[in-house]
Amino acid sequence: MGRHGTIAGRKAAQDSKRAALFTKYARAIMVAAKAGGDPEYNPTLRVAIEKAKGIGMPNDNINRAVKKGTGELAGETYEELSFEGYGPGGVAVIVDALTDNKNRTTAAVRSTFDKHGGNLGTPGCVSYMFARKGVIIIENDGSIDEDAMLEAALEAGADDMTASEDSFEIITDPAVYTDVHKALTDAGYELVESDIEYVPSMESAPTNPSDIKSLRKMIEVLEDNDDVQKVHTNCAIDLYEE
Repeated sequence: MGRHGTIAGRKAAQDSKRAALFTKYARAIMVAAKAGGDPEYNPTLRVAIEKAKGIGMPNDNINRAVKKGTGELAGETYEELSFEGYGPGGVAVIVDALTDNKNRTTAAVRSTFDKHGGNLGTPGCVSYMFARKGVIIIENDGSIDEDAMLEAALEAGADDMTASEDSFEIITDPAVYTDVHKALTDAGYELVESDIEYVPSMESAPTNPSDIKSLRKMIEVLEDNDDVQKVHTNCAIDLYEE
């Protein structure tokens, strides 16, 4: 199943962490809204709002986050941070964060790597193994016309689409990600997940059960940190599979 896992596994993981996701998505909306509070003219904000709605975030929470981002309401100032290193089994890991306290977040991320057998490195130590890409996941429930969906994605600027047993993965250049996202949602496709990610150009497949267990735990702890927005790895095994 690779780095994204099964659709069922991803949905279960999202359901179990819904409250924490509200906090993360609110921060993403606040940061996006700094460039303008109207999602019609701010595609990054539009995508952030759609993702928040996708996990059931109340409209009041979304509107409050937008107003904090535009300055209509008082709110914290968040800084974007990125951390790179290796997890157990030599798996490359990149951590994206939004924080109002750089020292707190850096210490927490470093501690998590250390406690679970990882090694937090310097900027650039693993990012060369990844390409920055827009990634859109759509559930393959058997009812979708694959050719029609591929045509819609390619016309909007997508690079490629791959199909697995339970999902379609559409890859885009970051510059056209919001265009492809809008084209697919306007066409009525339900997006299970959509984001700009670090897509690995080379993968790592740990085989030691202890390393796999420690890696899963490390990623879980990182994702439970409110400051962490996204954890990217080049792990080739399904981390959601029991």
